[in-house]
Amino acid sequence: MKILLLNSEYPPIGGGAGNASANIARLLVRMGNDVLLLTAHFDNFARDEICDGVRIVRVPALRRKMDRSSALEQISFIFAASFRTLGLARQFKPDVTLAFFGLPSGAVALFLKWLYRIPYVVSLRGGDVPGFRPYDFRLYHKLAAPFLHVIWHHASAVIANSKGLRDLAAAFDSTIDIPIIPNGVDLETFSAPERDWSSPRILSVGRVVHQKGFDLALRALADLKDLDWQWSIAGDGPQRPVLQAMAEEHGLQNRIRFLGWLTADQLKEQYNAANLFLFPSRHEGMPNAVLEAMASGLPVVATRIAGNEELVVNGETGALVPPEDVDALREALKPLLVGAQRREQMGRAARQRVESSFGWNRVAEQYQSILEKALK
Repeated sequence: MKILLLNSEYPPIGGGAGNASANIARLLVRMGNDVLLLTAHFDNFARDEICDGVRIVRVPALRRKMDRSSALEQISFIFAASFRTLGLARQFKPDVTLAFFGLPSGAVALFLKWLYRIPYVVSLRGGDVPGFRPYDFRLYHKLAAPFLHVIWHHASAVIANSKGLRDLAAAFDSTIDIPIIPNGVDLETFSAPERDWSSPRILSVGRVVHQKGFDLALRALADLKDLDWQWSIAGDGPQRPVLQAMAEEHGLQNRIRFLGWLTADQLKEQYNAANLFLFPSRHEGMPNAVLEAMASGLPVVATRIAGNEELVVNGETGALVPPEDVDALREALKPLLVGAQRREQMGRAARQRVESSFGWNRVAEQYQSILEKALK
């Protein structure tokens, strides 16, 4: 099967969706498919290369930042990718298109279906679903809604990566059956090393933006400054200066490290050095960071939101607390900060959980099945 995979993000650009598409593409090739991945160009990255058997073509799309893109940049990707696929479709002759995000990728997939009758599948990731992160996307979703209805209805399948995201998508359009294929994790890359559990070393990973709730975690930890802990945040974003100012205000500047963006190898080192993962996000689809932390043998304290509640088993692999609830977050952290043995037990259980249910091989097999059905 020849598969054209569309995603404006590809590692190290973007976040979890880029990581997911890269892993799925790699494994689809391993399963005998021919995969071409079209993404946005950035910096001095190669415009056309082979990586893990996947041909990666990058188109100019006004991308200015690694971690996020504006609506204008997404629109530029639609036009650049649509133009580039005019030639690629004739040369590569894909049997099916897999579009990560209803917009912008779904618009390109719809264009190819209208022009070349190539069926397509849409993988919803979060920000492309109306109702997700309304504090960031309300206006965007209002403008995009008519286009999303058309894109979803012309797709052979629309997939969500969590029950919560599917429920949000069903609230927007209840006429479409939306199966769930969760994100996965590379169980070889992320492993559970022997680690020192005695002194709490907390890690958080993600864009430093309002969505991720690091401000909530800082307020919770400020009330626990009498306990022994260090907190590292891997990622960057516009809220970093705000958090740094908050840390100084609470006298925590020497206990919180802002690591910025890390390479894959550097991030793996941080997972291995930590012994507790903190993920206080306000909204998620299916967070890769939580999966990577669990695969690394870390207990996870997270908010009870879509995605998190399908990964973390409260009281077994970590703790779940209501979003926006600083008091609950503080009370969930306290026993884990003083209980090294409890952290170790939960970390082992976390690794076992992802091994049994969330390997990328299993995820790729489900995508393979959906793509094959799209051809019938």
